[in-house]
Amino acid sequence: MLKILAALAVLALPTAALAQAPEPEPIEVMILGTYHFGNPGQDLHNPRIDSVLTPGKQAQLEAVVEGLARFRPTAIAVERVAADPATMLDHRYPAFTPADLLTNPDERCQIGYRLAHRMGLTRVYAIDEQEGDGEPTYFPFEAVHTWAQANGRAGDLTAMHAIIAAKVAHLEQRQRTRDVGSVLAFMNGPAPAAEDKAFHYALMQFGAGDAQPGAVLNGRWFTRNAEIFARLMQVAEPGDRIVVVYGAGHASWLREMVQVTPGFRLVEPDDYLPAE
Repeated sequence: MLKILAALAVLALPTAALAQAPEPEPIEVMILGTYHFGNPGQDLHNPRIDSVLTPGKQAQLEAVVEGLARFRPTAIAVERVAADPATMLDHRYPAFTPADLLTNPDERCQIGYRLAHRMGLTRVYAIDEQEGDGEPTYFPFEAVHTWAQANGRAGDLTAMHAIIAAKVAHLEQRQRTRDVGSVLAFMNGPAPAAEDKAFHYALMQFGAGDAQPGAVLNGRWFTRNAEIFARLMQVAEPGDRIVVVYGAGHASWLREMVQVTPGFRLVEPDDYLPAE
């Protein structure tokens, strides 16, 4: 009997040791959804954005980055496809100098690179995902439009377009009259995120039977964001504090993925941006 008890005690030792092993430090992630400063014209609706290269806007962006620096980030991730998928490091960041801030309006440079340079970081990751040649698009809106036209639902889709057009007009007005930090604080609030999700989910009404273009669009869009987040997971290290600078259309999905993933902790930018 004593031998059996001794054997059981020995078998229990690895389990006890595992139970006492410290858990890895959580990975804190701040998702900063932005508008596109450089007007690339790649979205369904594209606002007209004032230049961020003026002295006034540059001062506002310095204030934004000063606030974000209080988060003490250890890495930055931006909306770019990595040249080297093995490291996922942003291949353009090593050539960055502060002089670029006066000529390059892109938010990756103005916020991501500016913040990384300020903090002395070398870990700036490019975690974007784009379809390759011959692959289906991640936002197949044309199929939704075609189905709506063919099934007497064009008016419903036009009404949804009008809602987005109104949001774009609101952003145009806000960025003309408010400072950059205030605009970003508004865009990263709960209302815009909920509206963005609601628009995408409402597209699922466009379809019937085996033809479900709205559902396919949502599935493809989720897939792109899932691949983006997967890349973030793969470069993150225990104890990291990562600022993700991304187009606001991705923000609500990325936030949700951070929130539900063990070992990750979402940090909202509210406390690091000017109050709205």
